[in-house]
Amino acid sequence: MEAQQQTVRIDPLGRDIHGEAAHIRGLGSAALVELPAGVHAWYISEFEVLKQLLRDPRVSKDPRQHWPPWQRGEFRDTWLLTWLDRENMLCSYGEDHKRLRKLVAPAFTARRTAAMLPRVERITTELLDAMEVRARRDGPGGEPLDLRSAYAHPLPMNVICELFGVPEEQRPEMKRLMDLIMDTTLSAEQAGQTAVDMQAACTALSEAKRAEPGEDLTSVLVSARDEEGSALSEKELLDTLLLMIGAGHETTVNLIGNAVHALLTHPEQLHLVREAKASWDDVIEETLRWAPSIANLPLRFAVEEIELPDGTTIRQGDAIVSTIASANRDPVKYGGTAAEFDVLRSGGEHLAFGHGVHFCLGAPLARMEARIALPALFDRFPDLALAVPPEDLAQVPSAIAHGFASLPVRPLG
Repeated sequence: MEAQQQTVRIDPLGRDIHGEAAHIRGLGSAALVELPAGVHAWYISEFEVLKQLLRDPRVSKDPRQHWPPWQRGEFRDTWLLTWLDRENMLCSYGEDHKRLRKLVAPAFTARRTAAMLPRVERITTELLDAMEVRARRDGPGGEPLDLRSAYAHPLPMNVICELFGVPEEQRPEMKRLMDLIMDTTLSAEQAGQTAVDMQAACTALSEAKRAEPGEDLTSVLVSARDEEGSALSEKELLDTLLLMIGAGHETTVNLIGNAVHALLTHPEQLHLVREAKASWDDVIEETLRWAPSIANLPLRFAVEEIELPDGTTIRQGDAIVSTIASANRDPVKYGGTAAEFDVLRSGGEHLAFGHGVHFCLGAPLARMEARIALPALFDRFPDLALAVPPEDLAQVPSAIAHGFASLPVRPLG
């Protein structure tokens, strides 16, 4: 990979994702960056360029076939191990991807998503009840409540665990492992242990469903077959469970948290919703654009040389990071208000769930959860307010995930 300008180092803690993106955008529509652990990749700043690359057949998601450093055994003792050493839809290309997606897609039909609605509503009510009990016990001047740990996290985590039949006793371990996967500062030892523990957790879940199948999606995947009668291999099954459970909750955790933060720091936008001048769907889509749950998704690889519209050449074997947070605030796409949160924005297309053949299968479920969680929260607590100045809020320590490590609020104002 030939550097055409000084390589920018991406902050592994993600402390200023949008400031970082604005700086790199000044270098052009594409620039070389250094990801944590010394991984060099192309960072795409322009929306239309990234959108084209996401659907370009000359771009692969399979490091085993198309990334020379991985083929040489490099970076296997880094945080990338839990992202790239996988045989699932996220790390596959061409016919392999088509086969895996075909096997997994029946687990995410519109019918199955709709069937989850009563369960999402029940979990939402239970969490809000618990929040109200605590808020009224502590009173308006009591200790702030962390909305992430009390609501934004347990709601999608419990939903995805119910969907996949994860027993109650396994859920704390699943949460711990999913948090570690998003951590781009893991040492070699930590990354290796996380991979081992993740496989053990998914193995225990799949073996339990083999022994006693149910109506859950793990049971569906265990028995998945394509038209030719070939099943998911054992590694494909375990890696698919990791992908589905991980992506199925992490994106929604940050979607809910980021939407609440956006509305509480933009009261005029919340007023538009309360006056029915904007819908909750408007809030959700603008949040996905303005503060996508995943900022930078690793990695894609050039199958052959690709020349970008500005003349930049991505060489065969070069890595590309899906820079969703940057593209979603591209002034070329959104104009001078690209960095503003505006629920009435027209033409609010975004890349928060990807694009092309790798578009997120769980997007309808995430939207449905947010569509229930957000109005229910603001209806129950109309005086909800941040308990700390916005500038004191810390991001999740990750160059990948985009959300708040905690969101202290006062439910009663």
